[in-house]
Amino acid sequence: MNTQEQMAHIGQAAKQASRQLARLSARKKNSILEAMAEALEAHRTPIQTANAKDLQAGREAGLSSAMLDRLELNDARIDSMIKGLHDVAVLNDPVGDEIAAWNRPNGLHISKVRAPIGVIGIIFESRPNVTCDAAALCFKTSNAVILRGGKEAIHSNLAIANALQEGGEAKGLPPNAIQLVPITDREAVRELCRMTDYLDLIIPRGGEGLINAVAEMALVPVIKHYKGICHTYIDATAKLDMAWAIAENAKCQRPGVCNAMETLLVHQAIADDFLPTMGERLQAAGVTIRGDETTRTHIPSAQAATEEDWFTEYLDLTLAIRVVNDTEAAIDHINHYGSGHSDAIVTQDTESEKQFLAEVDSSSVYVNASTRFTDGAEFGMGAEIGISTDKLHARGPMGLEELTTYKFIIEGTGQIRPSLKHKKS
Repeated sequence: MNTQEQMAHIGQAAKQASRQLARLSARKKNSILEAMAEALEAHRTPIQTANAKDLQAGREAGLSSAMLDRLELNDARIDSMIKGLHDVAVLNDPVGDEIAAWNRPNGLHISKVRAPIGVIGIIFESRPNVTCDAAALCFKTSNAVILRGGKEAIHSNLAIANALQEGGEAKGLPPNAIQLVPITDREAVRELCRMTDYLDLIIPRGGEGLINAVAEMALVPVIKHYKGICHTYIDATAKLDMAWAIAENAKCQRPGVCNAMETLLVHQAIADDFLPTMGERLQAAGVTIRGDETTRTHIPSAQAATEEDWFTEYLDLTLAIRVVNDTEAAIDHINHYGSGHSDAIVTQDTESEKQFLAEVDSSSVYVNASTRFTDGAEFGMGAEIGISTDKLHARGPMGLEELTTYKFIIEGTGQIRPSLKHKKS
């Protein structure tokens, strides 16, 4: 079979599996997830043997130490995958939950209930643990999943997927409910993105280049987990100690993640008091500062910021700082340069707070807290499959509910719709 035929076969099998998944009870799914966890433990050695092949190939291909680190499956990471399966098993299953219900005058009872999306494609890079995480979340919500990882992790991904399928099938997992595309060339991604007969949704997980490429190729709906150009705005009424702590945490606690602050905006009225100390604290933490002209008068060591800096997700200890005239100017900057991810205001003024919350067009908008909390676990949602910067069908951290759609259930007792009676002219 050629690539197109192979992908069509995978899609057909997933579509069939999705119908069987829709009939599984929450208890049955949980027992299957526990069996998957046991299978990962039992397959620990073959998974690590497969991972060693990928690591060796990565070294020979000249992958960076950071990429090799993301690729490695040591005991702690396998333990984390196993724990993740147990954690998903104890989460509430949203499938079948009633969102709303009402009765009509004719006696019909109508309910709106959560339902599986159907077949979800996950396209991801580097980290093979995504194979396990994505499979577990999709399965818990009765979705069949087609996984397509990067070629650098092909052996690891196949070993994990095989373990999950083998362990799950022993407890009743439908065949082909979890499939990993074994084809490493890019034509497989193109075909996956265009399988409208079989796929209901694609979620790309990776860098900006991957997400843009998938969005451009796809005929299937895509939910983008785009870059995080996150802002913190220090309003004129902010408490200085709070503002310094929040800004430092948002940038420095873990700079290489999508919910870390990349641009700090400061109201001109508080800049004299706020910026010198903020600059000292950031530089003590190893942060390189790129600022506008006003910022550089307060932090002389700061480099001059360019227009490109305001659009940049550094994912590193680098921060852009701009002094703005007022809250409206801060909102204008965020909505123009931001990515719709997470943005915060530090303020004691109710009107500024209300304006910021109403007008900032982002998935997660904070008042007096660090943007680092944008995370499914931190939001109390349990596991997440990513953080959507789209507005449809999901926005922000995507937990189990965001991996469902809904359907209307209409129950009657023989009702029929009467014919229209036309008046004689």
